[in-house]
Amino acid sequence: MEYTTLNNGIKMPMVGFGVFQIPDPAVCQEVVEAAIKTGYRLIDTAQAYGNEEAVGKAIKAAGVPREELFITTKLWISDMSYEGAKKAFAESLAKLDLDYVDLYLLHQPVGDTFGAWRALEELYAEGKIKAIGVSNFKNDQLANLSLFNKVTPAVNQVELHVFHQKQADQDYMASKGIQIESWGAFAEGKFDVFTNPVLKEIADKYAKSTAQVMLRWQLQRGVVSLSKSANPERVRQNFDIFDFELTADDMAKIAAINTDTTVYADHHDAQTIENLAGYIGKSY
Repeated sequence: MEYTTLNNGIKMPMVGFGVFQIPDPAVCQEVVEAAIKTGYRLIDTAQAYGNEEAVGKAIKAAGVPREELFITTKLWISDMSYEGAKKAFAESLAKLDLDYVDLYLLHQPVGDTFGAWRALEELYAEGKIKAIGVSNFKNDQLANLSLFNKVTPAVNQVELHVFHQKQADQDYMASKGIQIESWGAFAEGKFDVFTNPVLKEIADKYAKSTAQVMLRWQLQRGVVSLSKSANPERVRQNFDIFDFELTADDMAKIAAINTDTTVYADHHDAQTIENLAGYIGKSY
């Protein structure tokens, strides 16, 4: 495993396992146990995923010392306020059955993010969270949050894949000491990504899968990546990316297929914010 050092000195694994859209408790526990046994040390869940309890059970069952694991969860917009964050964090910690989490993120740039961030700063100071960060924040939102609060986010988890590469965003975050982390590493399987001819050519050269090439590409860019699968063999394959290295030519070919295409929505778009607010009964 390779690690990055966050802006507060905490070490974070560069390759992680995510559990988005694995709501079945038995399945979630099984695949997280398999991921940990495979070698994953970063496990990423969220309040909104509804599977924190299953993740907690998997952590206990896997038999790996807690200090070797890096557990992330996230605050949903329904509790995006000072008091809401305190309450939601306590509930997440209880469901995970842990004494602390390694990384706690504001899941969306929606609601009272400043109030919630102050709560995270306090929980961080108390040692209940080892690092605090955000998800889906744009550069201006990162700047605003950082400049008017005590603690700069350690991580920003954003959509990042071969069709939405975000090099300029990564450069800005790096200049501020914020680690970029990707979700959607495989573009949600859209745009025929697994059979893309450029990726296929590179994968064949190394006797690897296109998924492995995409994860290796993120690793070499200094991006913390998350992958997800309920298939144990794919879980193993997605972790098997440390025995080959893409050349500068390979990296350039992948850079050339960027189209700045999102698989979700622009979090800087007013309609996106209104849609997200609609999930918790808020209307403009």
